[in-house]
Amino acid sequence: MRRALWKGAISFGLINIPVELYTAEKHDELDFTLLDKRDLSPVGYKRYNKKSGREVPWENIIKGYQYEEGKFVLMSDEDLRQANVEATQSIDIQSFVEREQVPILYYEQPYFLAPAKGGDKAYALLRETLLASDKMAIAQIVIRTRQHLAALIPQGDMLQLITLRYPSELRAPDDLPVPSRKSKKSAVTKQEVEMARALVDHMSSDWEPEQFHDTYRDDVLTLIQKKIKSRQTHAVAEPDEAAAPDSSGAKVVDLMALLKSSLEGRGKSRAPAKEKAGGPRHEPHAFSAGALSRQARFQHHPRTFRS
Repeated sequence: MRRALWKGAISFGLINIPVELYTAEKHDELDFTLLDKRDLSPVGYKRYNKKSGREVPWENIIKGYQYEEGKFVLMSDEDLRQANVEATQSIDIQSFVEREQVPILYYEQPYFLAPAKGGDKAYALLRETLLASDKMAIAQIVIRTRQHLAALIPQGDMLQLITLRYPSELRAPDDLPVPSRKSKKSAVTKQEVEMARALVDHMSSDWEPEQFHDTYRDDVLTLIQKKIKSRQTHAVAEPDEAAAPDSSGAKVVDLMALLKSSLEGRGKSRAPAKEKAGGPRHEPHAFSAGALSRQARFQHHPRTFRS
């Protein structure tokens, strides 16, 4: 069974939906091993101590933030998680927007969201609400040491999470030599547009992604097979990797009560903020189908993500 990359909860109003995040991307690239052409030995990535030149095993590696030349603050994975536990374990929904309002340039990395134990009914409620409203949820999620903007979009039975680029990550196209629609030099005639439209209509069809595939990859594999048949092969040893843990758990809660409380203003568009010391605090709740419980805690697996 596939292993979750991240575990936590979707949070909006007073609602908390325990979920697990799974990659939706599959890299189907040809896997070439780098070899030393002198003796065909594999060339690997080596983590080494820049002072001694010796290789450093993973268990001896820790993150360090350089605040002055040669001076570091050491930060463990637990330190990074404890910096803001709620942020690292929550997909915090900020608002709901029309799908077409987010330009495709903002879309970055796709993931699948699946309900964790006890989250089926609440997961289904959010999915059906997004489908009925034809909107998507805009949220924030911490992956490793970076907070990402993200969109939650229903697709069939599945909720998809797509990380979005921040506006500051997009370059303005102002300096590109794009012909202006008002330019007389590059103006097109009505007849030319009609002819092009006729070609578009002729080539139009339903979206069927299965009909497309990587023909270049096929050609490279054909060449590889020819080399195998002509016995142009060499034996090379390869290393392998290890697996990681899993945990979850949640009880149930009354969905209508939480929804009513959120609409009455106690939750607004985000989970309630922490009160000052000594004051009351509404805790978010994990749930699936009928009675209130404390929020479930989920493990964050930062090393499984790519920034």
